[in-house]
Amino acid sequence: MSLLDPTLDGTVPTPGTTPVTVIICAYTDRRWDDVRAAVASIDDAPDPADELLVVIDHNDDLLARATTEFTTRDRVRVIASTEGQGLSGARNTGVTAARGEIIAFLDDDASATPGWMERLRAGFADPSVMGIGGGADPVWPDRAPRWFPAEFGWVIGCSFVGQPTSTEEVRNVIGCNMAFRAEVFERVGGFAQSLGRLGTVPLGCEETEFCIRAGRAWPRKRILLEPALRVDHRVSPDRVKVKYFLSRCHAEGRSKAVVSRLVGAGDGLSSERTYTTRTLPVGVLRALASTWRDPFGPVRALAIVTGFTWTVAGYVRGRLTTS
Repeated sequence: MSLLDPTLDGTVPTPGTTPVTVIICAYTDRRWDDVRAAVASIDDAPDPADELLVVIDHNDDLLARATTEFTTRDRVRVIASTEGQGLSGARNTGVTAARGEIIAFLDDDASATPGWMERLRAGFADPSVMGIGGGADPVWPDRAPRWFPAEFGWVIGCSFVGQPTSTEEVRNVIGCNMAFRAEVFERVGGFAQSLGRLGTVPLGCEETEFCIRAGRAWPRKRILLEPALRVDHRVSPDRVKVKYFLSRCHAEGRSKAVVSRLVGAGDGLSSERTYTTRTLPVGVLRALASTWRDPFGPVRALAIVTGFTWTVAGYVRGRLTTS
């Protein structure tokens, strides 16, 4: 039963008040404080979601803890993932249980910033919009590593140089801060479980494949990036290490290979071509040009080249193992 049913007098809510379900998927007790902050950022906001689902990904202890913690919140439901282990399965479980006409996703270590819900509702007031994604600002454990290139913000699940800086139609959105009309899932299904993070294994691209599939099924509808729709995304200490940077780049390449197999290289790599031929070369030049005032400029340039190389290596390995 939809939350957008006619009221007692037969009227239907206006687009500005279209019910929203927010889904937060969690899998580990180590992020407990983050989960609590994520829930509070939505449920304690002046304009809260109509429904907030906390989906626990195959962790009975965490399920019991979350159920006890959030039972006093009227708009919050805690449910166990009933699909395969991993982020895609947990998200699909949430989609199946959601009652809202708009289904939004927030990572368990991300917090919505003030005005997030108002901007989300406003974006969907346009009936041509089937999906909206926002930006993600990193919350570093101390400060951003000086060697880390801003062009690789996606490594830590955040916004990156090369994305649009104003509202613009895009191929896909970032997974930690995105929303779609419920009817999109009814038309094209859920997230591919051959993609998506599984525990600490840094795979991804499930939102990319989903957005491409949705765009093909509904070509007259649009997916927008709204940079003003922002979340704060915590960066754990392990993600500021070079080892994680390299493993995440390699995993991204493997994930892109799977996406290309599922949807074809044309759509699967359309945005990446611009990124690799324009954004990254400009980033290298910018980093080198900053050497006179920042001794880490050449290091960032090297990180861009190395990150790209490891991503390509992951893609080649993925193509070989999925062909």
